[in-house]
Amino acid sequence: MADTMEGTVKWFNVKKGFGFIKGEDDEDYFVHFSAIDKGTFIRENDRVSFEAVQTERGKQAQNVVLLQKGSEIAREGQEEPQEEQEEGRAEEEQEEKQEEQETEDQEEEEQETEDQEEEQAEEKQEEKQEK
Repeated sequence: MADTMEGTVKWFNVKKGFGFIKGEDDEDYFVHFSAIDKGTFIRENDRVSFEAVQTERGKQAQNVVLLQKGSEIAREGQEEPQEEQEEGRAEEEQEEKQEEQETEDQEEEEQETEDQEEEQAEEKQEEKQEK
């Protein structure tokens, strides 16, 4: 009985007509060109689905279907970090704004404290002069 699973093409030699697929079970499966639909070409890092079969010669992939080209997967992988970088920049900007606000608030509090201390000092000075 064949189990259907997904995997990634490790390598495929078009001239020789065979290669290997790493299955989702982390096992390697031999793939022959006859197991792939005519007109379909698979290359390294392509995402495929296939029927995993145990034969006298070992594990083989049959009825291989191309799900996603490796080049498309690579492009997606490059886009994510850029999005993450943009999110990271936005977070940094937000943190900077928050720190600036906190600094401004702290400076205002310090100024208020200084003003209050000056007022108290003046009041004490006036009391001394009155006496």
